Amino acid sequence: QVQLVESGGGLVQAGGSLRLSCADSGRTFSSYAMGWFRQAPGKEREFVAAITTSGGTTYYADSVKGRFTISRDNAKNTVYLQMNSLKPEDTAVYYCAAARTIVLVTSGRSEYWGQGTQVTVSS
Repeated sequence: QVQLVESGGGLVQAGGSLRLSCADSGRTFSSYAMGWFRQAPGKEREFVAAITTSGGTTYYADSVKGRFTISRDNAKNTVYLQMNSLKPEDTAVYYCAAARTIVLVTSGRSEYWGQGTQVTVSS
């Protein structure tokens, strides 16, 4: 069973940085591809980043490429999203997701989702 809990959200000024964490309390974390999505008020949920089970391959939305970095530590059952050069348009609730394949993650069809953490970027 996968149970995902996000943390690390908060309020930051434009140009600042935040690191989100998503911890899995289960025992099969390393078997799952992981991803981050976000949803701003009045908008649909959108893909942000994803990472394969080994961490060897990563994927990013064009809007965050070069600013955000996804990584994972399978020994700690945790996936991270380092967010730099934040912009007001990055304001959203950020969700982590887990699925058996990277295709399921990147297409938004993950089997497991966290509860979300709010990120607010002020101008």
